[in-house]
This record gives sequence, C-alpha cells and structure tokens, in this order.
Amino acid sequence: MSFYLSIREVWRNRGRFVLFSLVIALITILVLFVAALGNGLANANRQFIDKLDADLIVLQENVDLNLTSSRITQDKLEDIKSIAGVAEAGLLAFSSATLVFDNGLETLDVSIIGVTPGELGNPSLLEGNPLNNSSANEIIIDNKVADNIGLQVGDQVSLRSIQGEDESFFDLTIAGITDERQFFFASSVIMSLTTWNEVRPQASPAPQSGDVLGNMVAVKLAGGVDQSIIEGRLINTIEKIEVADKITVIEAQPGYGPQQATVNAQKGFAYLIGVLGVGGFFQIQTLQKVPQLGMLKAIGTDNRTVGAAALMQIIIVTIIGILIGGIGVFLLYLGIPDSVPLSFNVPTVLTAIGSLLLIGPIGGLVSIRIALKVEPLTAIGLSS
Repeated sequence: MSFYLSIREVWRNRGRFVLFSLVIALITILVLFVAALGNGLANANRQFIDKLDADLIVLQENVDLNLTSSRITQDKLEDIKSIAGVAEAGLLAFSSATLVFDNGLETLDVSIIGVTPGELGNPSLLEGNPLNNSSANEIIIDNKVADNIGLQVGDQVSLRSIQGEDESFFDLTIAGITDERQFFFASSVIMSLTTWNEVRPQASPAPQSGDVLGNMVAVKLAGGVDQSIIEGRLINTIEKIEVADKITVIEAQPGYGPQQATVNAQKGFAYLIGVLGVGGFFQIQTLQKVPQLGMLKAIGTDNRTVGAAALMQIIIVTIIGILIGGIGVFLLYLGIPDSVPLSFNVPTVLTAIGSLLLIGPIGGLVSIRIALKVEPLTAIGLSS
C-alpha cells in the first residue's frame, strides 16, 4: 500500500518531481566531483609513498617528518638493516627536474627519485628491465608519462636541472615502465642514487664527494614481528632518527593536511545543501497535501502506512536524482583534461553515493513528522 501511494503521487506530479530530481542530480555531480578531486589531489601528493612495499619510514630527527628536509646517510641504512626484525631496507632520495623533448612537445616537470638497484624502493614493472647498474644513466618512468608523451622502453630522454647558475642537460635511457606513481603533484622518474646525485639540482655541477645521502629509508619488516617493537629498536639503537608508518609520514607533508581539510569542508557543505534542499522541498510538498493526508487517515489509513509512503517517495526521488547525476558526472569526466587531478575509484564513489542516499531520508524527516502529525478532522476542516 505504501509503495503504491508513493508511486501514484510521483507519477501524477511527475513534472514537479523530475525537476527536483534534477536538483538532487546537481548535488550528486558536486559531491562526486569534490570527492574525486580530493582523492586525485591526495594521489598526486602521496602515490609513490603509498605504493612502496614498506611498513615503516625512517627519517632524520627534528624535521617534523618532512621528506625533503630529512637527510639520511648510507651508513645509517646499513645500521637499519642490521636491526633484528628488519627484512629489507632501501635508501631513497627526492628532488625535481624537467624532461625536455626535441619533437616540439612541452617540457614536463617531474619528481626525480633515487633508489639503490635491487633494494627496497624499486618499483614493480609493467615492461622493460629493472635498474641493475648503479652507474648507468638509466631510468624508470610511469605509464602515464609514457602514454602521454609516446615513450617506449629503450628511448632516450633529456633531463634538465639547475646546477650552479646554469642549466644542465642529461641524456637518460628508459630501462622500464611502471604504473602511475606521482609524488608532490608530478610524475616520477626513478633512477639509481648514483645517477640521481649527478643529475639533481644542486649548488655546484662538480661531483659530490663523501657519503651517499638520501631523504629517507623505507623499511619492510619480517613476518610476524610487532611493528611497535621494531620502531623502539630503531630509535634506541640508531641516533638522530625518527620512525613512523607511511600514513603518518604522508599526512605530515607540508600542505597535505590543510588541502584535504579544505576538500572535506567543501564536501560537507555539499551534503548540508543536499539535506536542506531535500528537506525544504518535501516539507512544502507535505504542507500542500495536508487535506489529502487527513482524508487518508479518516478512511482508516494508519500512520505507519502514511510515514512509509512518504519515506519511499523521498527514496525514489533521491535515487532518480543520483542516477541522473551519475550519468552527468560520467559525461563531464570524458571532457575534462588530464591536468585536472580527478580520481574516481570504487570506494570513493560508493562512499559518496551512500552518503547521498542518506541525505534524502535525513532531509525528509521533517516532512515525515508533519505527515504523521496530521489530524484527520482538522485536515478535513481545512479542505471544506
């Protein structure tokens, strides 16, 4: 009975309900785009670190877990490897440079990441060969760069960096291609630490002597060991280091927290607009049909049926709006350039849609309450 009543009213006033479904569709588009933008911005910041096969990150102490401020030596890497419970460890270094192309394509700013061939930090490959010679000018690029530029394994690229007061150019050969691994809003170009130390921007183009420096050590633990115990061993055994898990390090990077807080605030306001919009529409709708509700109750319809019919009506209109909005998001996404960091994935989309399905009933609570409080005699009196 409740379903019949709700469907009949929606069909009889389909113009009005379709119009409001379009309003919900616009809210759906806003929520999904904000959610995808937040996910895309997070990926652009954290993707490389996220995909590291590591349990812990070791950095220099007193740098507030800031990756680019940290300095870790090769000696400390060896000390970390000697700790009981550490299965693998790898030194990583980060900087930035620019890929320059001869075929008229625009230059591309990239994150250059130094790793030790064969140790933790080397990415899995989609094609090509891993880095196996610390002195070779070979690199691994992600597939987004390869697809956008049209690069293949074996191609040579030119990397530009500032050394001293001049621009320096380095010819590097693509050894392999990995999946997308952005870091600090730039695609990653991965190379050996030796090559990285030669090509990175630096105050002087002269070769740097002394111990090899990196920014962090990625640590993978042996199976079955307690992470907190290994953290304690590292801090108590090795001087001047900080240890944290990947999520903590990612959230500590400059700008990451405020960026995500801003996106979440926008998402929250979109949900609030949705609740107020749905609530306002159905409240007005319910007030306009008080006489009809009174008549239904006068002929014996109970409050449960009336309330269920109102709730089903809200759910139906919300679902139609979400479906229209979902189609709209898909069509708009097809026309958005790759430079906009949007990332739609299953958890993000399902969370957004689940939240949107909830705002309908939540927004309609007031109208349902009004429907339940309608007195038959009073309502019939109003209609006379």
